[in-house]
Amino acid sequence: MLAPILRILIFILVIAIIAFGAGFLLDADGAVRIAFNGREIELTVFSATLGLIGVLFAAFVAVRLFGLLIAVFRFVNGEDTAIWRYFNRNRERRGFEALAESMVALASGEGRLAISQASKAERKLNRPELTNLVNAQAAELAGDTHRAIKYYKSLLGDQRTRFVGVQGLMKQKLAEGDTRTALALAEKAFALKPRHSDTLNALFHLQTTENEWRGASETIQAKRSAGELPADVATRRRAVLALADARHKLDKSDIDGGKASAMEAHRLAPGLIPAAVLACEFYALDDRPRLAAGAVKKAWAQNPHPDLAATFAELKPDETSTQRAKRFKTLLRQNPSDPESKMLEAELALADEDFPSARRAVRALNEEDPTVRTMTIMAAIERGEGANDDVVRGWLSKALEAPRGNQWVCDNCGIIHGDWAAICTNCESFDTISWRRVETVKAAVENTPVLGFTAGVLAGSTEMATEPEDISGQDIDVPSAVDDATEEVPQPK
Repeated sequence: MLAPILRILIFILVIAIIAFGAGFLLDADGAVRIAFNGREIELTVFSATLGLIGVLFAAFVAVRLFGLLIAVFRFVNGEDTAIWRYFNRNRERRGFEALAESMVALASGEGRLAISQASKAERKLNRPELTNLVNAQAAELAGDTHRAIKYYKSLLGDQRTRFVGVQGLMKQKLAEGDTRTALALAEKAFALKPRHSDTLNALFHLQTTENEWRGASETIQAKRSAGELPADVATRRRAVLALADARHKLDKSDIDGGKASAMEAHRLAPGLIPAAVLACEFYALDDRPRLAAGAVKKAWAQNPHPDLAATFAELKPDETSTQRAKRFKTLLRQNPSDPESKMLEAELALADEDFPSARRAVRALNEEDPTVRTMTIMAAIERGEGANDDVVRGWLSKALEAPRGNQWVCDNCGIIHGDWAAICTNCESFDTISWRRVETVKAAVENTPVLGFTAGVLAGSTEMATEPEDISGQDIDVPSAVDDATEEVPQPK
């Protein structure tokens, strides 16, 4: 409202100054004499001033005409825009100034100012590849989604800016939560620039979000080809993706597809525990016990885990505890010094009611690195050897304050999971869940079991774990007693 009034006042002030100057020159005394080539001309001050202004104007016109002649000469020599640029030089200069101010406003986070200056640049310049991009980014900064999408779409028509337009539209669809459309746009961006790092990362994230595991595996291959991933990391991630694909297909009752993906995952990463378990189960269904046992042994040699022991036990569910202990020796030899092997050895001995051997197996663990599981095993040993209730309860009380031991933990956010998953349900990071010791417990996504592979699973008769009175004749359920007493995961000391 004030701007028009201010312009009127400035105009009136300029007219007043000109009128005052003209009156002053008319009333001024004296004369201006010009002598040239023997002739002398005498002019009043006012006439001399007008003559000077005329000379300056003539010089200006001459310079402009000279510039026009140069522009015509360039146009004749094939420069199509030479004449247009000559007549629009000032307009173009103001346009680039507005464009520069818009970019500065973008950098400083002033969205509305950026839009205003970008619109001015668009009017002054005939450079849509520049102004459309700045207009789109300014609208995006200001939160004007409709305007941003309009300008990003306009970028699709130019081969030079098509990739930027696709990326901008993808970001807008992600902000709207339309992941399916965003995925299609990410695939288009990948087709335009298959080695672009941000595009590969966005495409991979969207593919895993939409359970496009096969496509994600191809993206990992592209990242490997682009030199962004070492060969071993790429192989590991392809194995994780194959395992996730196997689970997804099995959930949809695609048994053959799930089997093929599971076998691929185990081939790529024999130490991946869930892949080994799934491969073992498929080998067992195909009546190939040797390959089933081999899958578990390979994984146990790299990463001992209770699920592997449970799967190995299920290969022969009807064997006696003595037969099972003998068969498991081949598994225990794969990684004999690992704590998981020691606890498994103790549980096998418990199943066979060999309590001295069970005590020897876990004694060192309880002295050096006690956990809930080792102390629960000790409670079962004491009960099996006929110790009184006070001794058993003493071990259970210690178990309440002991660390939980190894669990499925996200290496990125530290959240505990009840089972392995390709993607953390908390931070959505990929392939960050590992079986390891937790020093500081943040939270548990699911309640993890105290005993991963109980002696009852190993025993020929499963009553041993759920009904320890079969061992000693006294009625106490050791695993249940610990689980009932631990409502939350205890903080490790």
